Amino acid sequence: MSRTAEVSRNTKETQITVSVDLDGSGVSDVETGIGFFDHMLDAFARHGGIDLKVRTKGDLHIDFHHTVEDTGIVIGQAIHKALDGFKGIRRFGHAYIPMDETLARCAIDLSNRPYLIWNVAFKTPKIGDFDTELFKEFHHAFAMNLGACVHLETLYGDNSHHIAESGFKALARALRTAIELDPKTHGHAPSTKGVL
Repeated sequence: MSRTAEVSRNTKETQITVSVDLDGSGVSDVETGIGFFDHMLDAFARHGGIDLKVRTKGDLHIDFHHTVEDTGIVIGQAIHKALDGFKGIRRFGHAYIPMDETLARCAIDLSNRPYLIWNVAFKTPKIGDFDTELFKEFHHAFAMNLGACVHLETLYGDNSHHIAESGFKALARALRTAIELDPKTHGHAPSTKGVL
C-alpha cells in the first residue's frame, strides 16, 4: 500500500507544492525562502520518518506570515490525503522531547476532528528574523488541515530556538506513532464509528 501524496496550492500570496511519503526514511527537500523554517521542517521530516518535499514561494517582501501558515495548510492536506481516510493506523501518538534546558510534550489524535491546544510561550519575540508567534500559526494550520487533535506544550525552557525545535520534534515523533500501520485494525479506521 503506497501512502504518498502531492498537493499544490496557489494564491496571490503563496505558491506551494508539497509531496509526502509516510513510509519513507525521513528525507527532506525543503525550500520556503525562510532558513529557520526550513530547519524546523527538516527536523519534522527526519523525526517523523516522513519523506517530505516542499516548494514554497511566498510574499516575503511583506512578512513571513502567509508563507508559514500556508505551508502548514498544504503539509496537513498532503498527509491527510496520503492517510486515505485514516485506515489501518494506530491513530494516537505522544512524545516527550528534551532539548538541553527545554522539555516539550505533544499528544495527537488523528480523529478527523481538528483541534489545537497550544501551551507554548517563547522568551523572545523573534529567533533571528523569524517571528516566534508564527509557530502557532503553522501548527494551527497543520492540525486543521490534517484533521488532527494536537496538544502541544513546552513544560519548561528558556532558549527560544530550543522551545521551537523541541516542539517540532515532539509533533513529529507523536505523528510518527499515530500514522504507523496497526495490524489489529485489519485495514479499518480505528474508531467505534467505523469511519473517521
